[in-house]
Amino acid sequence: MTDSSPTPPNRQDPQLDPAGDADEPAFDWMRPTSAQQSSAASDSTSSDSTSSGSAVSDSAASGGAASDSAAAPAAGSTPKPLSRADRKAAEAADEPPPRHNGTHFTEPHPTAALQIRPPEEEVQRRNAEREHALNAKPVAPRVMQVLLAVCFPVILLVLAVRAVASPLFLWVEYNRPGFPGDGYGFSTDDRMTYGSYAVDYLSNWAGPRYLGELVDRSGDRLFEGGEVSHMADVKLVILSAFGAGVLLILLGLIAVAYLRRRSPGGVRRGLFAGSIITLVIIISLGVLAVLGWEQFFAQFHSVFFASGTWTFSLQDTLIRLFPAQFWVDGGIVIAGLVLLASLVTLVLTWPTRKRRGLPKRGAAVQDPAGKTVTETDPAPAAPSQAATAEAASREAAYAEAASREAASADGAPADGAPAKRSFFRRDRSGKAGEATAAPASATADAAAADLAAGRSAAGPEGAGSGETNTGDTGTTDTPVRGHSSAV
Repeated sequence: MTDSSPTPPNRQDPQLDPAGDADEPAFDWMRPTSAQQSSAASDSTSSDSTSSGSAVSDSAASGGAASDSAAAPAAGSTPKPLSRADRKAAEAADEPPPRHNGTHFTEPHPTAALQIRPPEEEVQRRNAEREHALNAKPVAPRVMQVLLAVCFPVILLVLAVRAVASPLFLWVEYNRPGFPGDGYGFSTDDRMTYGSYAVDYLSNWAGPRYLGELVDRSGDRLFEGGEVSHMADVKLVILSAFGAGVLLILLGLIAVAYLRRRSPGGVRRGLFAGSIITLVIIISLGVLAVLGWEQFFAQFHSVFFASGTWTFSLQDTLIRLFPAQFWVDGGIVIAGLVLLASLVTLVLTWPTRKRRGLPKRGAAVQDPAGKTVTETDPAPAAPSQAATAEAASREAAYAEAASREAASADGAPADGAPAKRSFFRRDRSGKAGEATAAPASATADAAAADLAAGRSAAGPEGAGSGETNTGDTGTTDTPVRGHSSAV
């Protein structure tokens, strides 16, 4: 048997499903359809008929006998139900052949709808939304910058108050020259001792007994009930301010961390705005305090304390420890500390060209057109009407000269006066004078002379054109537009 031998008609198909799971649809493509079986049988029959006539008759007879013998039991037996694979094969045989070669996928591609252009209104709307999304600035960095700018002055004020409400400031104030003494017997040491108790009470968590049970050298109570009650109110305000300052410091640190990661330069802009706000606030309060300190002091106390709870006599311990001069000095120190810190912050965050990412003045930069420009180059001034008219006349003269040169090259005589090669003349003394105003014809002649000089300087080819240069003997050969003076 060779490759050209015909396939026997009764040869069984190879076992394509060794696992025996005939109902598995994954092997449907390996099963021949009924149409393929019938075409294979017809092909084998035709090949047998061409090989030999006798073989055809024998095979047909044997095939007929086999079909009769096979049909006989089939007619007497119950038909077998078709399996799922057979049903799939029958459905595939009934379906039309696929349009694409070598594939059975007939559904449209999922991205086929992308090839359809939407309406023009939809395109414009999408483009507008895209441009808006590109040009819109994010909101979160702006919110963080505003938060940092608002927190900055409050934080500075709280820190300044904490610096004043300390034993160090108390010691400096009691020992500075010019501070008024106590007229009722307290020495500087007594003031420092009793005053330290009052200052420590403002920042600790002790109750009113911390001040209420203090006694002086004679055994009398140091602070009366009204004084202890007022100090308790002051302690509540001070601790609330310190707590708010700590909270704002945490919020400020969060804003700084966010801006450092998401918005380059955002921390600088937030602190710059905060320093400006702080300066405005502290200067305004300072002006009000200078114009009327007693009224300012009373209005400040009326904001935080009830009326009548913060006024005492000159013999009370609080007035003896903290006289009016103490509060004036404390206000000056608080304003000075806040003002100094805000000024330093303002200088360190000032939006210089380097901090804004701009080049230095005088540095060469390249514009979008590719031209190198300098930051300090002034803008070109608009040309005057006389300069514009002169430039227009000169352009017209050069155009006329070009036309004359073209006519001369064609053999036409050139009319007009002899051409002059320079707009400048020298006076009899040999010094260069000002440019003489020539009429339009003289300007045209000078332009023609420039072109002729350029052609003559080009070499023998220009000399062979048959033109002669008859310049004015009274003028000097001055080079114009880069031409050689040796023409």
